[in-house]
Amino acid sequence: MPNATKVERVAALKEQIEGANALLLTEYRGLTVSEITELRRSLREVDASLAVIKNTLMMRAANDAGISELDELLAGPSAVAFVTGDDVVAVAKKLKDAAKLHPALVIKGGYMDGSALDAAGANALADLESREVMLSKIAGLLKSEMSRAAAAFVAAQSQFLGLLEAYKEKVPAGDAPVAVVEEAPSEETAAAEEEPVAEVAAETETETETEAAAEQPAESTEEE
Repeated sequence: MPNATKVERVAALKEQIEGANALLLTEYRGLTVSEITELRRSLREVDASLAVIKNTLMMRAANDAGISELDELLAGPSAVAFVTGDDVVAVAKKLKDAAKLHPALVIKGGYMDGSALDAAGANALADLESREVMLSKIAGLLKSEMSRAAAAFVAAQSQFLGLLEAYKEKVPAGDAPVAVVEEAPSEETAAAEEEPVAEVAAETETETETEAAAEQPAESTEEE
């Protein structure tokens, strides 16, 4: 392979590594072409791709991407699963299921979240719950909490209504406080109240006239 072709291949691998959320490395020794093709198809279902890569090219591309932890894993025929989706667990499960069908397929390790995974760590991913299962459980928990909140609200409402009914039974209807409404005086009452005022005014006027008459000097009856 010409050097220019190798450079282009390494650059393409570097971009593929940097664009992946995780890498899972396998040894495919003993698998037939049809079995590898079937594995590739199943991995595409979970947003991952499988590529058979020479160790030297993969090592150089990984080092160019700032990952040197894969050097020890790149021994023997290697096929790398590039995980582009969010569910790394689903990809690990697919690989483990394939390994059960084809014992020649071995999961050697991987790389995710800035750390390398050995064979045990990569296989342990397959034993975790998938993203769909976890989301389903979270949705179930949220639904359960909402049901509890609704039940608590209904219970509180029932308790309040019970207390209200008990209060009504304890306090007789006749003992309830009655609002006092001041009625407007009738026309007759208003007229009766105004009469003394008129009488007082008349008496006052008479007294004033009497006092004025008393103050005038008496006319002289003598002839001058």
